[in-house]
Amino acid sequence: MLRALAVDDEEPALAELLYLLRSDPRIRSAEGATDATEALRRIGHALEAGPGGDDAVDVLFLDIHMAGLTGLDVARLLAGFARPPLVVFVTAHEDFAVQAFDLKAVDYVLKPVRRERLAEAVGRVAERAAVTAPPATVADRIPVELGGVTRLVAVADITYAEAQGDYARLHTADGTSHLVRIPLSTLEERWQPLGFVRVHRSHLVALHRIDELRLDGGGMTVRVGAAEIAVSRRHAGRVRELLMRRAGG
Repeated sequence: MLRALAVDDEEPALAELLYLLRSDPRIRSAEGATDATEALRRIGHALEAGPGGDDAVDVLFLDIHMAGLTGLDVARLLAGFARPPLVVFVTAHEDFAVQAFDLKAVDYVLKPVRRERLAEAVGRVAERAAVTAPPATVADRIPVELGGVTRLVAVADITYAEAQGDYARLHTADGTSHLVRIPLSTLEERWQPLGFVRVHRSHLVALHRIDELRLDGGGMTVRVGAAEIAVSRRHAGRVRELLMRRAGG
């Protein structure tokens, strides 16, 4: 889930934007800042604390016309950071779209902000975050039970997860598997920032572990190691787009 920071020097507009963001189930948290200086201070603090910190910022929803530094100024400054948050511009002005996308903005939303349009922007951010997320490191672990002993399995070693009722079976790169009492939907929520993508109602796959995508008779499958996993029609377009973006990046 995404951690958002919204920046607008008009408090009613900021309050409305925060309300809409907090209503989106893909947003874990949404905080507000009323000027660019405060936003940069928060982002700097978040980057110092690291991606796992409580104050981390995944995406910035940024007004353009503000007193002092403009939203475009903020985006230019963020370009110099090692791992800056993604940026969505939210503005009443159409004239700056070209500059915004030159600065690698994920989206450009016009005010007044409609719920459906903002949800579309959040979806694009979620997809971009999944593509650009680094593979999980050994610091990301999940406890599993094996013969009465609890082991910690590195998420980086997990290639895909398979739903089995209220449980999920985790498959690892060395061919072993582990059953955990965690619904697949919960794992999807936790691991999306680590590059996992839902390909089917019963399968969650590490994007960087996909070796091959096949189209056969109107159906789609992905190969993960020795496993062939069906991709549902519901998820096919998104899976293909994410793989193409990763290949292009």
